This record gives sequence, C-alpha cells and structure tokens, in this order.
Amino acid sequence: MSTGEGSSVSFQTMHGRNYPTIRQFTVFLENRVGQLLEVVRRFEGTGIRIVALSINDSAECAFVRFLVSHAERGREILERAGLAIIESDLIGVELPEGGQPLLQICTALLQAEINIIQAYPLIFRPHGEPAVAIMVDNTEQALETLARKGFRMITEGDLLDSAS
Repeated sequence: MSTGEGSSVSFQTMHGRNYPTIRQFTVFLENRVGQLLEVVRRFEGTGIRIVALSINDSAECAFVRFLVSHAERGREILERAGLAIIESDLIGVELPEGGQPLLQICTALLQAEINIIQAYPLIFRPHGEPAVAIMVDNTEQALETLARKGFRMITEGDLLDSAS
C-alpha cells in the first residue's frame, strides 16, 4: 500500500477525546519515600488532575497507574520529567444501579469471554455516578458488549470536563 502523494490515507490516530477509551499511564518509581509525591507535584498548577490511581508495590520498585483529566498534556508533563512511562487503553464504565454493580459488569464480560486484567475506581464521578476503569484483553469487543448491555462508558472528554 502506497502512502505517497495523492494517497487518501489519513494519519490521524484514534486517541483523543472522541475515542471511547481512556488512557492510563504507568510510571515506574524507585521504592523510596517521597517518590509518589514528586510525580503528583508535577501536575500542581497545570489544571490537570489525577482522576484515578493504583499502586502496585514490590521490594525494589512501585508501578503507579493513573488516569488524568487531560491525557495529552499529562503525557507531556511525564515525558518532560524524564519518567519511564507506559501508556495503555482502559475502558471507563459507570457502575449501574443496584446492590451488585460489579457483578453486572463482570457477568457481561464473562458472557463475551473477555478477561479483566486490571480494575480500579475513579476518584470522581463524571456524571454523578460511581465509575471504574478496567483493562481487558479485547477492548473493542468489551466496548461493544458493554454498550449492547446498556452500560454507560466514560470517555477522555468526560475526564477533561471534570477538571473545570
């Protein structure tokens, strides 16, 4: 396939506020007192807030996973800090009404044979409802399954709106 002059191939990426996933940043930190504070302080005064956070600790290092209210600018801040980061797509989904909302989400994904790899709650409620961020082994199929079952997804646009 040629991408030369006259080609109709678009070079836009799927990331951005209209893509139905949210970006997670994983930062590798030395397991020392104050390391998390140094990362969190980098967002001070930027208008970007951390909207979800998960920490996995080991003897030598910690893996800090988080979502921010503006992914593009958040990535720039982390890159300027020289931090080793990994960017991943997660699905943000509001918890439905009822006594066992996670059971409903897990059941829908199990019926579609989709594995949940990571899950953690969002610190805020973009539409006034509790929500979780989940990483799955088949993002597109999970998005289709959850939408078909009537779940409300959270996009990067929803996260951006939360920062105002």
